[in-house]
Amino acid sequence: MTGPTTLQKGLKQRHLTMIAIGGVIGAGLFVGSGVVISQTGPAAFLSYLITGVLIVLVMRMLGEMATANPSTGSFADYARMALGGWAGFSVAWLYWYFWVIVVGFEAVAGAKILTFWIDAPLWLLSLILMTLMTATNLISVGSYGEFEYWFAGIKVFAIMAFLVLGTLYVIGLWPNHGFDVSNMTSHGGFLPHGASAIFSSIVVVVFSMVGAEIATVAAAESHDPEKAIAKATQSVIFRVATFFVGSMILLVCIVPWNDSQLGASPYVAAFKQMGIPYADHIMNAVVLTAVLSCLNSGLYTASRMLFVLAARREAPMRLITVNSRGVPVWAILASTVIGFLSVIAAYVSPDTVFLLLLNSSGAVILFVYLLIAASEFVLRRRTPNPDLKVKMWFFPVLTILAGAGILEVLVQMGLTHDTRSQLLLSLLSWAVVLVLYFVTRARGGSVSADELVSSATDTPVHRVVVLANQTMGESELHDALQGLSGSEQAEYLVVVPANPVDTGQADREGAAFVWQATTEAAQQRLDQTLGDLQSLGLTVRGELGDYRPPVALDKAMREFRPDHVVIATQPEDRSTWLRHNVVADARAKYDVPVQHVVVHSPVPQR
Repeated sequence: MTGPTTLQKGLKQRHLTMIAIGGVIGAGLFVGSGVVISQTGPAAFLSYLITGVLIVLVMRMLGEMATANPSTGSFADYARMALGGWAGFSVAWLYWYFWVIVVGFEAVAGAKILTFWIDAPLWLLSLILMTLMTATNLISVGSYGEFEYWFAGIKVFAIMAFLVLGTLYVIGLWPNHGFDVSNMTSHGGFLPHGASAIFSSIVVVVFSMVGAEIATVAAAESHDPEKAIAKATQSVIFRVATFFVGSMILLVCIVPWNDSQLGASPYVAAFKQMGIPYADHIMNAVVLTAVLSCLNSGLYTASRMLFVLAARREAPMRLITVNSRGVPVWAILASTVIGFLSVIAAYVSPDTVFLLLLNSSGAVILFVYLLIAASEFVLRRRTPNPDLKVKMWFFPVLTILAGAGILEVLVQMGLTHDTRSQLLLSLLSWAVVLVLYFVTRARGGSVSADELVSSATDTPVHRVVVLANQTMGESELHDALQGLSGSEQAEYLVVVPANPVDTGQADREGAAFVWQATTEAAQQRLDQTLGDLQSLGLTVRGELGDYRPPVALDKAMREFRPDHVVIATQPEDRSTWLRHNVVADARAKYDVPVQHVVVHSPVPQR
């Protein structure tokens, strides 16, 4: 498949806001909260409060790094810059693995919910859901955003409705019911299993809050990444406080913590206690939207991480190809493969293969969060203060406390019998990823931390790609190249896209001769420019590129591996390259400085 290699910027601010809101609300809140309440008692909301603080700190750290440097790779790129190539490789592949397993799991979970209304085989319903969500992601990033906007909206509306109705019930503004919070203490006390249960339950709670960080990945495909990320990360505090902590307090006030109905669905139990009809149908529909939203977001996030891996030469380059709508088709399809295989495993071997896959990704997200905290700790010291639009509070104290909290959860997993296998298998998954990293590096792939150089103008350059055509011989470009720090010692690759329009051959030659004439004209222009630059004392070589500037640049980036890019164009009112976003797309795609040189000198008439 051929096509552009830049992602479509089709997500609007309302999409980003709802993705961030809905990302925190998964099926784990609607169903898994019953397990937490039964293990902890009325104090379950404290488990959510502590975990919520941890998630807020992680999101704040991400917000700080992402507003300073929006990237589709997001925290994988930050880990690479802060800790080295192994960390970026680990974060991207582990996060991809986590979400492709979630995709398969959510497809099976959604199918189980559908059996409440539809009498059909579980595997068939799972495959239908996988196919529908795959199609949604393949259409366009806008379709993903629109789907997530409405499905996340349903989740948010359901929680808000519960908060309002539950509050009225508890404070006594409900028909035939007075103020009553006795369930907080009347069934064995506030802490029936002791204070330690609060912390042991965090292991379960943390996985119900995973997903808030998706907003920083999606923001790279919005029209205003900085604004989108800042708004999403700053509002996470309100969401955690209301959706999780607030609803948990209401749940334990409405239904006794030891009620057997809580295990199946605590919100259904609460609505039934309040006398709301069709509570099971309503909440099953809401949980289904939560599952589909999670499935949709998981597929989106996994495909974007795979896209980034390909861009960093850590996955097959074919995966970086996007179609005419700016959608990374191959990355999406490759990510769905594991989801479809998981669905098959759930049908063929639910207690062995499927369970093994789930356990092997159980602690992976905590490894990612730990590397995020370490990355922020390092990058904060390197980032100029004016670039910090969003700052981590009380740095470095809260950063250190957040990292320690994540380590404590991992230790708790190791000490708890039910989660020990998840930790061990997840560590094995990380070990496999690290082996793959060193194999990739040995074969000449991957991008090292040293290659992700700063965009500061005083950073010495070593390998520079120059992309230009009509502006090749102009003084502004030559002056810009000589002005680079370390220009005398640097190597230069000059790329001239052999374009019939830029060379002027499109309106001189007929169809039979235009490409030959274009090649000759471009080569003549290149030879003249190489001679001029060599006379300035620069070490330079050149090549003719594809007639499409982004494709020509992409080839040069792969083969020459520069640490600096210079793109020369005419002023905006005359430049076809600027009208087609060549410079902006290059800056969004590549993790090296992209310098734009505007040539104001008169271009000779063709």
